[in-house]
Amino acid sequence: MPSGSLVHVALQDRSYDILIGNGLYEHLPNPLPRWLTAEDPGSLRMLLVADESVYELHGRQIQHTLEKAGVQVEAVEVPHGETSKSFAMTQRLYDALVNMQADRKTAVIAVGGGVVGDLAGFAAATYARGLRFLQVPTTLLAMVDSSVGGKTGINHPQGKNLIGAFHQPAGVLIDTDSLSTLPDRDYRAGLAEVVKYGVILDAEFFAWLENNVDELCARDSAAVNHVVRRSCELKAEVVTQDERETLGLRAILNYGHTFAHAFEALAGYGTLLHGEAVAVGMLCASRLAESLGRISASCTQRQHDLLKALGLPVSVPDELQSRRTEIVDRMMLDKKTENRQLRFILPTRLGEVEIVTGVEPEVATDCLV
Repeated sequence: MPSGSLVHVALQDRSYDILIGNGLYEHLPNPLPRWLTAEDPGSLRMLLVADESVYELHGRQIQHTLEKAGVQVEAVEVPHGETSKSFAMTQRLYDALVNMQADRKTAVIAVGGGVVGDLAGFAAATYARGLRFLQVPTTLLAMVDSSVGGKTGINHPQGKNLIGAFHQPAGVLIDTDSLSTLPDRDYRAGLAEVVKYGVILDAEFFAWLENNVDELCARDSAAVNHVVRRSCELKAEVVTQDERETLGLRAILNYGHTFAHAFEALAGYGTLLHGEAVAVGMLCASRLAESLGRISASCTQRQHDLLKALGLPVSVPDELQSRRTEIVDRMMLDKKTENRQLRFILPTRLGEVEIVTGVEPEVATDCLV
């Protein structure tokens, strides 16, 4: 097994490890007996789910590696993009599981970005009242965010991720070599979630990002592995304390997302990448905190400058500026609303945020610049 970092997510009987490193795909069968409590890979059956482009880039290699180890693998390719997080595509995965006569010992493995992870995870959570599930994220966004924590789901036409379930993976394997095939726009979109961790939990990490912009833009291997590992560590700390978002702590991971999900839906899923929407949403949230006297202008400016240096958008798209009523309506549909009141995650300083409720819609939309 090549050297790599291990991040443990401690959730009692739902605990699992995140393995991070380079060149890990060919060694994927090694942790399977431990992750899936099987005596050997040859006793396993898996449904591999990947989007069409990722299957050609990575999924076929992973399927071949698993089959060489004796795993029985059925593969399903789904169309690229957010529209695959749908009832229709979920039904397609159910049909595949029925056709392979899946039972409770069958595992689902998601190879790809957040869309595939959310979709495959939701199918695993709901088929036969729960199948075991592995995440093999191939995008930076999925590596640092959606592959960790057990949130699965699909979209409703009226809102993102409105149908879902908590279903922790049995293991997460992150081979950062896969980022070499990721388009530049998608890579930079993932950096938005990395910046988020610095704002909400770790001011020193935020400063490290500011000092390593060139390395991150160049996809330097050591820098990328560091941000993936630290992001996973920070998310794991939150998830272990508030797995199902019942205590309020896990909600801090949604910094910028109340705005972002509205932007994504109104722009049309896929028009604005999730990370791009989050970058703009974080700045809107920071400006909101500024307008409420919670932070200084310099806190917002540092976020703006870092996001811009990383090649991310820093302003609300022109076509959304005039749709403020619709933006509020979308935010009201968000899962983070409470009793029809908007709820925001707002910074008090870099490295610390709080949940704020009771913000009037017009005050929130005044920050859409």
